[in-house]
Amino acid sequence: MNNYNTLRRLVEIDSPSGFTHTACSYIFELLESYGWKPEYTNKGAVRCELGTNPTLAIAAHTDTLGAIVSGIKSNGTLSFSLLGSPLLPSFEGSYVRVHTMNGTVYTGTLLFNNPSAHANREASKADRTIDSMHIRLDEEVYSQQDTKKLGINTGDIICFDTRYQELPNGFIKSHFMDNKAGCFVLFEIARRLKEQGKEAPVEIFFSNYEEVGHGGTCGYSPTINELLVIDMGVLGDSCEGRETLCSICVKDSSGPYDYGFRKRLVELAEAQAIPYSLDVYPFYSSDGSAARLAGNDFRVALIGPGVAASHGVERAHKKGIEATIDLCLAYIEMTNG
Repeated sequence: MNNYNTLRRLVEIDSPSGFTHTACSYIFELLESYGWKPEYTNKGAVRCELGTNPTLAIAAHTDTLGAIVSGIKSNGTLSFSLLGSPLLPSFEGSYVRVHTMNGTVYTGTLLFNNPSAHANREASKADRTIDSMHIRLDEEVYSQQDTKKLGINTGDIICFDTRYQELPNGFIKSHFMDNKAGCFVLFEIARRLKEQGKEAPVEIFFSNYEEVGHGGTCGYSPTINELLVIDMGVLGDSCEGRETLCSICVKDSSGPYDYGFRKRLVELAEAQAIPYSLDVYPFYSSDGSAARLAGNDFRVALIGPGVAASHGVERAHKKGIEATIDLCLAYIEMTNG
């Protein structure tokens, strides 16, 4: 199995939608260290050609779920608005970092309002919503003015601890396997092609606004006619995917993916014994969805490693990640042949 240090390092960089500059800088410098020449799009995404006149783009998103300060309460705690759609019951009790505009970072915890079981008999029964929860800062603040003196303001970014654990049996438990596991797939494509001395008519694309719906809309090279999106495979009672498989999406909330493109991926997986599943994702959209809705004349397919408990306490497996890498490389080989 590969060394997953680049995945760990990317996961450790706070990068909710709208606050991805540090993660994108890491990606840019990593690709440069492999010997490629990445560039930034105007929106701050990272694009990197792996050969001249690329016709295939392989995309993953580096932005994650998070929150943003929406106000300071009278008791000094923070109200918040969500970036993306984290499952709040799964994030309750999470440690957070609050990034201020002046660069100071404060720590805190996401909590239910009046959270003490000894003071609130109904604490275990109530719904968890942005109106019933708050951020408790690890500072001596007891009023709105106390918190304002710290330099915290509306619009400051709230980032959740990832709880990353890489286990000896191949499982990786962490928030934001959606979709930093997908970014790792792109890292490995770039690394392996360079080590093999190969180029291909491919670009890799790291979008930075997928969780809020417009990451994949633009910024590709003008020669692109196919877009292969790498994003998390959905696991659930209605799906056949597993963490150890590469999921190939047939259809999501935005409609079906390109039939011919999908058929070629399935045939490659069958021919090369790459473990995969076929699934419909009932409540899902991707950078591919955004690219199509924006009017790009691309054939679009969607694959990715299975991720359990999406938008909650997520878990992936190296086997599923490796299967996704293998399928991408097989398609690149076919495209380049």
